[in-house]
Amino acid sequence: MEIKSVTVQQLKEMMDKNEDYVLIDVREQHEYDLVNLKGELIPISLVPGQMEKFDRDAAKVVVHCRSGARSGNIIHQIQQLRGYDNLYNLEGGILAWAKEIDTSLPTY
Repeated sequence: MEIKSVTVQQLKEMMDKNEDYVLIDVREQHEYDLVNLKGELIPISLVPGQMEKFDRDAAKVVVHCRSGARSGNIIHQIQQLRGYDNLYNLEGGILAWAKEIDTSLPTY
């Protein structure tokens, strides 16, 4: 199953239009505390025990991390195990958001 994705511009548009989506952040707590997009924090180490939280009625469940690598990997694993087809990886992660949408955010 192919990993679908959204760009930071598409996510910003979804936010601005109050579209039906869920944002999940799979980074660690210390990363979330430094900078976040107000998504639901589910650190990657806790995902196996909280996989049901990725199965939402929302049209899109956007998963992100720092650069898009961890979130892409976890989406791949969930799709293989559960077959969910409404998961989208945020291309470039929060680094792309800080570079292209809100340059006031810290990067690390």
